[in-house]
Formats: sequence, structure tokens, C-alpha cells
Amino acid sequence: MKYPYSPGINHIEFWVKDLETSMLFYGELFPMIGWYALNETSFSCGQHEIYFKQMPVEFCDSLGVRHICFHAISREVVDQVGEWLRKQNAAIIRGPQGMPHYSASYYTVDFRDPNGFVLEVAYTPEIKL
Repeated sequence: MKYPYSPGINHIEFWVKDLETSMLFYGELFPMIGWYALNETSFSCGQHEIYFKQMPVEFCDSLGVRHICFHAISREVVDQVGEWLRKQNAAIIRGPQGMPHYSASYYTVDFRDPNGFVLEVAYTPEIKL
């Protein structure tokens, strides 16, 4: 049987405490790394979708992924994100920096979004998925 889609992630849903703040943050971050807006609360890279829903704090009690890493198409994109994060006074965990223990060309910036989610933007040309 032939399926219309290949295996992979259909979408990622973020529960956030402040939708407006999240949309301002991601509305600037995502275009830098090649994602585009589908509507006011959803983004896509052409293969995957991420959407956001504001939820009352009492409903946000689940544990989730440790972090999400987005592909960057160059080291310059990682540097651009790092510079933008500094201007936003975002919580940068590390980087932009090389991670030679992963691979010689691994270049990354790790940070927290306005909700405290850990995100990474990495250029990883030698990594095979």
C-alpha cells in the first residue's frame, strides 16, 4: 500500500503561558532559520508544522522533550540567531560555538524561549540523520 506521506513528525504542539509573547519571539526567530508562518499561531518548514496554544498554568504539568534542535543551513545562520538572541536579552545556554566532541563542523547555539523551552539551532553538515 502506498501512503501519501513518508514517516516522520507531523507536528509539534507547544503549550505556552503567553501566546502573544511567544508569537513575537517565534515570528522573528523562525524566518531566520527558514520557517514560515502558516497562520497567526503555526509555522512550517515545508515538511513539519509547529503550532502554539496558550494554556492556563495549572494545565502545564506534563514533562516533555528536553529540547528541539532546528537545522541551520550555515554557520552564519547560527551566528545571526545568536546575535538576535542577545538583542532580545534571551537566556542563552551556550554558543554560538563549535562542538568538536560531536563532530568537527558541529556549530550551535542553545537557548530558552520566553516560556523556558530549551531550543537549539545547529549547523551540522557532517551529521547523518
